[in-house]
Amino acid sequence: DSPEIKEEVLRKDDRFLSLLKDVYVESRDPPVKVKDGGGERLPCKQEEKRLTKLGHLDTLDVKKVSKGKISIVEALTLLNNHKLQPQIWTAEKIAVEYSLELKEVNSLLEFFIPFTVQEFPKETKKAIVSHNLKKLT
Repeated sequence: DSPEIKEEVLRKDDRFLSLLKDVYVESRDPPVKVKDGGGERLPCKQEEKRLTKLGHLDTLDVKKVSKGKISIVEALTLLNNHKLQPQIWTAEKIAVEYSLELKEVNSLLEFFIPFTVQEFPKETKKAIVSHNLKKLT
């Protein structure tokens, strides 16, 4: 922090400047070595795609998916088809239709069940409402 040191640092030294002008530096990157795998080359795995089977819901979902995968709309569609017609939409048929593994389809059908919306008749709604009101009083 002393002024003498600051002055010494900022002072030009002509002798050092002349020596610095005589210095020439040339820099080159070393040549790049490519590792030789001994002729072994990994094949480029190109992912196979398939067009989705969306029917009238095609505006709601993607148009192409990788083989072995399904879109959300397809999943809901196949689960609903299986639920409504299990004898027609078997796990085997779904696996073939959507290019899926059979064990994955079996897991999908076992663990993912689409819910159903049930609407109660108006008379039942009134009974439920009045029953709940009686409980509250």
